[in-house]
Amino acid sequence: MGFASFLPRLSAACALALIGLPAASQAQGQDAPASREQGRGLRVGAVEVTPYIEAGQVLTAELQPGDDVVTYSTLAAGVDAGFTGRNSAASLSLRYERRFGWDDDAVDGDTLSGVARASLAVVPHAVTLEAGGLAARTRLDGNGGASLGGFGGNTDQTSQIYAVYAGPSLQTRAGDVDVEAHYRIGYTRVEAPDAVLVGSAPANGDVFDESTTHSAQAHLGLAPRTLLPIGVGIGGGWNEQNISNLDQRIRDRHVRADVLVPVSRTVALVGGVGYEDVEISSRDVLRDGNGDPVIGNDGRYVTDKASPRLIAYETDGLIWDAGVMWRPSRRTSLEAHVGRRYGSTTYYGSLSYQPSSRSSLNVAVYDNVTGFGGALVDRVAGLPAQFEAFRNPITGDLGGCVASLEGDGCFGSALGSLQATAFRNRGIAGSYALDLGRTELGLGAGYNRRKLIAAEDSILAPLNGVTDENVWLAAYANTRLDASSSIGANAYVNWFDSGSSFAGEAISYSATLAYYRNFLRGLTGTAAVGLDGITRDDLPDFVSASALLGLRYSF
Repeated sequence: MGFASFLPRLSAACALALIGLPAASQAQGQDAPASREQGRGLRVGAVEVTPYIEAGQVLTAELQPGDDVVTYSTLAAGVDAGFTGRNSAASLSLRYERRFGWDDDAVDGDTLSGVARASLAVVPHAVTLEAGGLAARTRLDGNGGASLGGFGGNTDQTSQIYAVYAGPSLQTRAGDVDVEAHYRIGYTRVEAPDAVLVGSAPANGDVFDESTTHSAQAHLGLAPRTLLPIGVGIGGGWNEQNISNLDQRIRDRHVRADVLVPVSRTVALVGGVGYEDVEISSRDVLRDGNGDPVIGNDGRYVTDKASPRLIAYETDGLIWDAGVMWRPSRRTSLEAHVGRRYGSTTYYGSLSYQPSSRSSLNVAVYDNVTGFGGALVDRVAGLPAQFEAFRNPITGDLGGCVASLEGDGCFGSALGSLQATAFRNRGIAGSYALDLGRTELGLGAGYNRRKLIAAEDSILAPLNGVTDENVWLAAYANTRLDASSSIGANAYVNWFDSGSSFAGEAISYSATLAYYRNFLRGLTGTAAVGLDGITRDDLPDFVSASALLGLRYSF
């Protein structure tokens, strides 16, 4: 692997490490639950850091459509860390793994995976620095659908995804006026995958490359019964995304005034009206002397930098919404809104319910205009700062969720497709987590609908208005059997419909079951089995089974 291909991995690893430290012991993963009790770790005040090394032997048998059997060895090094303070918290789980094949069919390779979130109080109760990052492996199917991880030692059609973000938040008061402001910059990159989208390339689009995102909001408000019996406020926001594929750009700017009318101690009516200006544009593909589009070495379209900017979508004018807020206690809150935005009706809302200190339920309904990078950065930014990362014990890949009782811990809704085209993004996502001490379990599920937006005069014109959908489900469970052993299970399922006449539906899935045993202080053994597969229209099903024996030493 050359320096140029290694640089994005090194940069992502450094960013994850800087984001997550000081970071939290809650980031211990499913791949070593018993070691949470027996592992050593370095504890400094409220900071705990647990580095580890791991070795394993994996056997993978293809059940469909062939019958190949491959074996490979793995060496891995990682760190799980965490920090919890009065006004700050952070979590980090970072892992590098190298695979060594034993035969011609087993592919050598390496994987960097990790997730981090930090919320650090710069000025207590006023200024907070938010940051986060994600590094994950994904498998791209020919119809454009994507799913987490790969199939054992088979690295075909897999790629690395990296996303990082950082920015300050301000929450304070100036007399009776509440002042709130946020800024976030993000970066997302997808390494060139081994697969290309099936069918006619223009009809199926391009695989996302990289993007930068900028988001800023500010709001001034008066709470009810200060100067007025109702609450009033004024604010604005700016969102810009720059996608490298065909130099796409999303600009969204708005200003609005809002009111809050208390109805009772627990119920309030809310509403707002304002002005918004949204524009999505791109350039066209570079063409050769025959007028054919030029494809780069990475399999993506080459942008014609000299071509004029083409407008794919634009709207400006009045926006409004009205809704209800219900907050009967500190443990329960519900918001539901309906209005008009992006030139049509919009719905959004959220539910947060924590009936006890051991369980929580979170649901969100969303509607926005974004790209793949913007959607992924939003999901990473929405993760809680205290979590436990659960991994596939065979591949080391992250699951679709992290375990936490403090908010929505799932990011699977952003990974249904690697389509580079901007889109109108609507959906619902929810998660449930339960921590009973000896037993932890969680469930995440969601539905996502993307309506693609492309300029009529560009190479991607056939994609304009095409709608893809995906439904995803992620689950994990872990329980201690005794002081030295535990078992864990996780599963991930994703159904994807490309909406294209050239490619149909696909269902990908992964499930594992693992047993962990502490032999000595810091030394944990793992035995695991797993099943991975994908079912596609007009293509043979693929199913593989894997088994692992491994050892981990936690310092």
